[in-house]
Amino acid sequence: MKRNIIILIGLLTAGWGYSQTLASYIKEAEANNPEVQAFEIKYIISKEKISESNDLPNTELSAGIFLSEPETRTGAQKASFSIKQMLPWFGTVTARENYASSLAEVDYLDIAITKRKIRMSVSQSYYKLFAIKEKQEVLDENIQLLQTYESLALTSLEVGNASAVDVLRLQIRQNELQAQKDILKSEYNTEKVQFNNLLNREETLEIDLVANLDINDVSAQQITDIDVHPELEKYDRLYESVTQSELLNQKESNPNIGFGLNYIPVADRVGIDFSDNGKDILMPMVSLAIPILNNKYKSRSLQNNLRQEQISAQKTNRQNLLETVLNTAINNKEAERIKYNTQVKNLEKANDAEEILIKNYETGTIDFNDVLDIQELQLKFQMNRIDAIKNYYSQMAVINYLTNQ
Repeated sequence: MKRNIIILIGLLTAGWGYSQTLASYIKEAEANNPEVQAFEIKYIISKEKISESNDLPNTELSAGIFLSEPETRTGAQKASFSIKQMLPWFGTVTARENYASSLAEVDYLDIAITKRKIRMSVSQSYYKLFAIKEKQEVLDENIQLLQTYESLALTSLEVGNASAVDVLRLQIRQNELQAQKDILKSEYNTEKVQFNNLLNREETLEIDLVANLDINDVSAQQITDIDVHPELEKYDRLYESVTQSELLNQKESNPNIGFGLNYIPVADRVGIDFSDNGKDILMPMVSLAIPILNNKYKSRSLQNNLRQEQISAQKTNRQNLLETVLNTAINNKEAERIKYNTQVKNLEKANDAEEILIKNYETGTIDFNDVLDIQELQLKFQMNRIDAIKNYYSQMAVINYLTNQ
């Protein structure tokens, strides 16, 4: 009796990392995940603020009635009406638009960053589910194998080549594996809930997992340049927004110009006849609002300079951290590939040992203690192999988060 080890043709290469099924789940998560939706709404609000920045100060209207009417040469002034519109300095409105646009670009990058994180989270959860499913299948195979060994032990017991203790030990081992399988079932259900929550859908929906995963011996060359990562680009956009803020600050430190018109109706003078009798007064006006005390604008300029220095330092720190994470993920991925190859080789040796034991059974010299030892080793190597696959592709998800465009 020889248990065949099927070395699967890898469906996912080291440079790709997603099956078509996983890709569809990722697409669904990007469309439905509430965190992504929240950032998309925030971006829409930011774009609306661009239109808001075109607004001008309110037009001022005023009216008054003279309780004591002033007498002029042309007649008594009855009332006063005025309208005034203040206008910002030339280019101020454009500066406001540019500043609002720069803030909207920052919010847009939040969407890109969140979608990348969602892709990574969905992928890693998917691989966990795959690993749990594979382990359950491996446990089923081992339980069936132990049942076969139990039948052999019972046959050997009848002819005196085995003891009742051997049978009991095989039964105990089966119970242990069944307990592990039950625990994995609970873990699968928990992870399934998390996976479905990432897709913002019903928690009980089943997940279509890829049939097989494998690790290629040849590791694909990875992109190690993360300068274009949206997390870092966000700092560039923040820096630019502060630049636009300073340009706006300079514009706002200039005078505001106002244009207006005063209208005063004048009553006719009784008993006098001349050309301008009762002529209304119409007076155009121009005004300037001059920021003589401009300390607040100087303070804003200083704050903007300091803010840009802060953003530059934050970007450098974040870039160093992301590069560390990337290098760690690449090294861990390679380590998992090595572990995987080791488990495959060890499993082949364990299967050879199993085959020798089965041949010994034909001669009546089988040792069921050795059988249990070999079975335990086989299970260990199989589980380690599955963990290596899961960890390999989990690290690939991290690398894709950091390097994919």
